[in-house]
Amino acid sequence: MKFALSKHRALMGCASSLPLLASLFASQQVVAHGYLSEPPSRAYACRLALNTNCGPAEYEPQTVGEAPKGFPAFGPADGKIPSGGNAMFSALDAQSATRWHLTEIKDREIEFSWFYTAAHKSTKWEYFVTKTDWNPNQPLTRDDFDLTPFCSVEGGGGVPIDGAAGGNGPAAKKHACVIPADRVGQHVILGAWTVDDTAAAFYDVVDVNITAEGSTPDGWTKVGALTPTHPLLPGDTVKARAFTGSAESAEYSFSVGIDSVEEGQPENWSFKLAQTVNAADKSVRAGVRNEEGTIEPIKGANTFYAKAESGVTNYQLQVLMVQDPAAYMHVHDVAAEYVLDKGKGTVGLTLMTNKNITVEATVYNEANKQVGYTKQTVNATTAPLSVAVSSAPGAHSLKLIASSADGRENFQELKVLNLTGEGGGQEYDAIYPEGFKAYKAGTTVLQPKNGQVYECKPWPVSGYCAQYSPTATQYEPGIGSHWDMAWTEK
Repeated sequence: MKFALSKHRALMGCASSLPLLASLFASQQVVAHGYLSEPPSRAYACRLALNTNCGPAEYEPQTVGEAPKGFPAFGPADGKIPSGGNAMFSALDAQSATRWHLTEIKDREIEFSWFYTAAHKSTKWEYFVTKTDWNPNQPLTRDDFDLTPFCSVEGGGGVPIDGAAGGNGPAAKKHACVIPADRVGQHVILGAWTVDDTAAAFYDVVDVNITAEGSTPDGWTKVGALTPTHPLLPGDTVKARAFTGSAESAEYSFSVGIDSVEEGQPENWSFKLAQTVNAADKSVRAGVRNEEGTIEPIKGANTFYAKAESGVTNYQLQVLMVQDPAAYMHVHDVAAEYVLDKGKGTVGLTLMTNKNITVEATVYNEANKQVGYTKQTVNATTAPLSVAVSSAPGAHSLKLIASSADGRENFQELKVLNLTGEGGGQEYDAIYPEGFKAYKAGTTVLQPKNGQVYECKPWPVSGYCAQYSPTATQYEPGIGSHWDMAWTEK
């Protein structure tokens, strides 16, 4: 027996096989986004005719490497890292010491650049490199890489080109990085571009031959970049984390606190941190070389240096930010009662804030089941917000969670409200994504984010209905990028 909006039941059934799902997904993956252009990714080197026998990757370098964000916990499977797990690009997974063109790297200070064919808002970019003892004749796995990135660049939710989201073109800024001092010869660099407004990241591998000298005549080796990107506030802390291989060294790590707004300006906190490193009088330094060859801090971008006896191969910056005490989010105009019409209604309110924040508003019924959801950006203003709901009359709650792009500001608020009026009569089997592993052809689900009911399509695409995770939502009914491959709106 089916039931209406106020109830749900468990389902029994089984999903189609994972191999079938993987091949079906690959055949439908047609969205193009971007690739590493400097130095060229393995796929882009195919387009440049530096690599041969690449399959479709030669024509689609921008499509290669899309996989769930969150490497190394998520992302493409071991053995399929170059292809992103997409069978269409499996030729890129072939691995041997002579299979791919190697870009010569003559300077450890390197600038990475991407070309975007559909530039999404971006969270960050990370760069990983293979270990000193990796085997170039084995398929690439996580064990081949140092899983701490040797370089990280924050995106702050911005668009990485000179233009609007969805546009195409070269990166507006290159990423200044320093390759670890102990890497020489043949290596693979994995670039991970994490998209801010989807569940995806893009993974590109670059085949390189590192010929850069390990150290200067006086024994100093470049081991990292101190590149300030955004202002900090009093109470924030910035730390230079030293790594000896994949392990952090407490002895050679340094941190400074920000004591004033002036000190929090990017060029000033960079200078303060570099001064702190040098004042320790250890075999590490931060700054730039002057005419005499002395390493001195400057107000701006500095470079980390280390001598061999320190064992330091890499530096990473870590910023710990406090909430701005002047920041606020006020919630107004939440009514005690909202009226449903055949199970559907709208919860409206007003938000006031002096920060640029992204707000997620979720309505839950008395059983804490989600019955409405919306996500909206509010740019330091007063703005209306409304949530479409599908539910039955009764007690409900409204949960608001907001955050700024840099992660500094976090606001939460819970409001109690009551839904009255007429309950809905449309039937469904489950509230999505409850029990998703059991979804099969004919299963009907309520999508609480838009209040619509969807039915799972027949085999052979019914297996898509059972595919869900917080980082892979392309088949989410009515919401995902490919939802209509799996579902029909009722």
